Amino acid sequence: MSLRPPLRSAYRALSLTLMLVSAQGYSFTETEENQTTAPSQAEELQADQPRAEGQGEEAEPLAQQPDEAPLPQAENLQLDQPIEELEVPTAAEETPQPPESSTASGEKRAAPQPDSPPAPEEQNRPLRLLGAEVPPATATRLAWSPSQHFEGVYSPTPVLVVKGAKPGPTLCLTAAVHGDELNGIETVRRVMYNLDANTMSGAVIGVPIVNLQGFHRGSRYLTDRRDLNRHFPGDPNGSSASRIAYSFFHEVISHCNAVVDLHTGSFYRTNLPQLRGDLQNPKVVKLTKGFGSTVVLHSTGAKGTLRRAAVEAGIPAVTLEAGAPMVLDERSVSHSVKGIRTLLNQLGMVAKFRLWGDPEPVYYNSTWQRATTGGIIFSEVQLGQFVRKGDLLGTVTNPITNVRTEIRSEYNGRILGMAMNQVVQPGFAAYHIGIQAPEEQISPPEEVTADSEQAVEESAGSGEVGAPHEAATPATDTESQPPAEESDDD
Repeated sequence: MSLRPPLRSAYRALSLTLMLVSAQGYSFTETEENQTTAPSQAEELQADQPRAEGQGEEAEPLAQQPDEAPLPQAENLQLDQPIEELEVPTAAEETPQPPESSTASGEKRAAPQPDSPPAPEEQNRPLRLLGAEVPPATATRLAWSPSQHFEGVYSPTPVLVVKGAKPGPTLCLTAAVHGDELNGIETVRRVMYNLDANTMSGAVIGVPIVNLQGFHRGSRYLTDRRDLNRHFPGDPNGSSASRIAYSFFHEVISHCNAVVDLHTGSFYRTNLPQLRGDLQNPKVVKLTKGFGSTVVLHSTGAKGTLRRAAVEAGIPAVTLEAGAPMVLDERSVSHSVKGIRTLLNQLGMVAKFRLWGDPEPVYYNSTWQRATTGGIIFSEVQLGQFVRKGDLLGTVTNPITNVRTEIRSEYNGRILGMAMNQVVQPGFAAYHIGIQAPEEQISPPEEVTADSEQAVEESAGSGEVGAPHEAATPATDTESQPPAEESDDD
């Protein structure tokens, strides 16, 4: 059967169209299959280079970050809850929500929007610390880890924070900078768990165990055998101890208006509860006067100590020494807790206060009486006892020859620290004697107040908070004063 010419032309056109469509579909399918099955080519790089997040994928332009990125809000909670429930998400894990405030009944209500008229209580701004924002009337637990570390070596160090409902200064309590000093750990616990965020002014930051490495090993030192309290304010490019000190100082201490660093005696020595601080600094004098009936010893602190580094950065700081290492002494802990609570009242942070005895003497100079020979030491005096020149302090007996050597006081003063009965080597610092200071040697106190938020934020980068101080009049009674000597404990 033959088709007419017009029909034959239409048939050929239709056949040609179907062939073109089929060929085009086959081309699309082949291209799609090639795109699906072809493996991606790995990028050539050095194996020891760090792998950036999202490496190997097509890079997208980064959005411009604001100058001050919002932080996740810390949850208001009971500090004694299990630690698993208290993890604070980082800014990358959670999109910050508008802050909420707690009412007296415990119910949360949304905070006013930015366009709402400001209220007086809004001047109490949240505390920004360790990647979180702690709102007023909040008690929470954060965590600090050295920023530079070998992955997995350092465990996060708990940081307890109580932010009061009213504005005020930020006080930092640190303990166990030396890992074998236990009294400060218990002191921080008792203080922090008895604070009421709803009635308190300002904020209290408590770090019960700064040197977690030493604490786990029952050692004074870090795992690199260095004394952490000789490396502040630290160096981000220095030794392991310097890097840890730098991280802690800039991430925690720089956010404080005042610091109390808790310590005990060292190497089986015990201390009468005492404050050590630079009495030429008026703000430090204000802190010492706030502790009530506690002995005060003038000491600028050894180079590298947390206290000295803080003062040099403009943050008034004192060391509270009490008791001996590796033991918990109830009398020392109770005295320390009472002193810190009194200080909180003197700084206007808490309202509850009961007058605590008469002020203790201030000792502007001190000296160590050392063992001249090695042997077994037995003391004849007690902590806090007043002694006069020539009084017998203790004896050192050679266990082989039975030769006994006496240690007698070379000054009039008071026993502020002493060795526990033990075996000592020649030159061991056995008795710490304080010599009372004339009033004219002590600078007048100066108030410790919260700086503006801008000043605090600037201090985080520069380490400068507060005003410089003038030196006090030096001692003139050189005949009765021993040469200046730093303590072996701080």
